[in-house]
Amino acid sequence: MIVRTLEEARNSERRVVAPNGNWESVRLSLKDDGMGFSFHITTIHAGTETHIWYQNHLETVYCISGEGEIHTLADGKTYPIRPGTVYMLDKHDEHYLRANRGVDMVMACAFNPPLSGKEVHDENGVYPVDNN
Repeated sequence: MIVRTLEEARNSERRVVAPNGNWESVRLSLKDDGMGFSFHITTIHAGTETHIWYQNHLETVYCISGEGEIHTLADGKTYPIRPGTVYMLDKHDEHYLRANRGVDMVMACAFNPPLSGKEVHDENGVYPVDNN
């Protein structure tokens, strides 16, 4: 059994901050935990917009707190995000994730395949795939 707290993970190398400062992700479960997915608590900072296109991963996201929106590029649709909303990027959907001004959005995220730990978005909004 693996047991860890959000606080201990936040105070370790499991906390990853975006180079542009738009978000931070505390990676509670990673590839080396052997669960077949990774699980993160990610904070999207208020008033930011992040381009994301997970070409190598599927992701499910649940909004715990804060408000914002997700705008999908393929169809131009915009969906409001607020506590209790879940969205699933089942088609590797390229999108913009925006947090409203004034309050951060806190999200619970699961990735398949699992992340290894230090991934950040590249210039296309993609996380690299770990083939090890």
